[in-house]
Amino acid sequence: MSKEILYVVDSVSNEKDVDRSVIFGALEAALAMATRKDHDEDIDVRVAINRDTGEYDSFRVWTVVEADELEEPAREITLEEAHKTDPNLQIGDTIEEELESVSFGRISAQTAKQVIIQKVREAERAKVVDMYEDRIGEVLSGIVKRVERGHVFIDVGAGVEAIVPREHAIPRENIKNGDRLKGLLIEVNTLNRGPILTLSRRDPKFMIELFKIEVPEISQGFLEIKGAARDPGQRAKIAVFSHDKKLDPIGACVGMRGSRVMSVANELGGERIDIVLWDENPAQFIINAMAPAEIESIVVDEEKNTIDVAVDESQLSQAIGRGGQNVRLASELTGWEINVLTTGEAEEKNEAEAMAYVKEFEEKLDVDEDLAVLLVQEGFTSIEEIAYVDRSELLAIDGFDEDLVDELRGRSRDALLTQLIAKEEQLEDNKPSQDLLDLALVDDKLAYRLADKGIRTRDDLADLATDELMALIDMDESAASELIMQAREHWFE
Repeated sequence: MSKEILYVVDSVSNEKDVDRSVIFGALEAALAMATRKDHDEDIDVRVAINRDTGEYDSFRVWTVVEADELEEPAREITLEEAHKTDPNLQIGDTIEEELESVSFGRISAQTAKQVIIQKVREAERAKVVDMYEDRIGEVLSGIVKRVERGHVFIDVGAGVEAIVPREHAIPRENIKNGDRLKGLLIEVNTLNRGPILTLSRRDPKFMIELFKIEVPEISQGFLEIKGAARDPGQRAKIAVFSHDKKLDPIGACVGMRGSRVMSVANELGGERIDIVLWDENPAQFIINAMAPAEIESIVVDEEKNTIDVAVDESQLSQAIGRGGQNVRLASELTGWEINVLTTGEAEEKNEAEAMAYVKEFEEKLDVDEDLAVLLVQEGFTSIEEIAYVDRSELLAIDGFDEDLVDELRGRSRDALLTQLIAKEEQLEDNKPSQDLLDLALVDDKLAYRLADKGIRTRDDLADLATDELMALIDMDESAASELIMQAREHWFE
């Protein structure tokens, strides 16, 4: 029988290209299963096969547990009983007793086959995981095996199956069995079910990787892709930058007669791709990203991370795009929230903002309208700017002398101090109590957010229902429920 075991191990290992240890493990599991069936109790069995001779021994196994945790007497033993055998044993250790081994021939052929197949599959899957887990972010190519409910299954070679889930497929793309298809590897499934590899054809990084394949100047370091945004299957924008002043980045990505960009577009189901010149100046970058619309003026608000773009009325629909597509993609590409206005709307908005600044200066600096208007015309939009700008800038304004400048700076700083005191008083009124801060699940940031909503004490929090807390603070139901229950603990002590 020992020779038969070695024969089975060697033949299956060679046929399936799986390590011999995996087959030995499968046979040990099958022998252990057969041994358990010979006993009325549900015992735990370990079988050890000698890897050189094929001979094997069987052992009954007990796990050492606390007396009050004994649930399976056939598999567990209390620490007190275990110490009668070995005083050094601890919780979690095992005790073994040798059993009479069953004959290898008594293993059910079906049982052995199932165990071996399962172990072989696990080993094969582990090999594929090891092969691909460091390749996330690469483009893989394969042949479409089948399409089920929008999910595309691809053979990427060596019997490895990948899936393009419906949510990662390009909408309305016509894919048939036998087609060659590419996708970006985004996940390696380590669980023992489902396809191992997950690919995406919607991810903007997929388009970036396709350009890297088609444009050698990128891999050579002459060109750099700064970002991409996609409306999969319809339109995309990609920002490029050249590290070589002699190299036209847009021309290099387009290729001779558009060959390079067309190759990428065809792989993306005919997606229309705008190649945008990246610029470190946000305003210029946005002007480039909004192409082909022509921009009349642009106003940047760095504090709010927004940009107002003014266009001629005739350019409005082109700037916005169908369903807001052009401005949405430009926003995603640049990282700025872009507001598109007509020239007239922009002028009205600028005028309204200017009047708001004028009113603020009149009220907080106690100056007349003419002086407030002059400050706005000179580019001042906040009290802080007047208080801390270099004196020379204020003195450069026509009609301003040193006395006026010092007076304005003094009033500005007084106004800022008044604002600060009012803010501190408001914070003090909304300060969370110590018992709220002491809750383990409440950090300082959450405590002040709760206090700002009127929840300043532990009892205030405990009085809330889960849905009430979720309406005040953005958190999921389980987290809100756990937080409230912790706040109520002292009620039951």
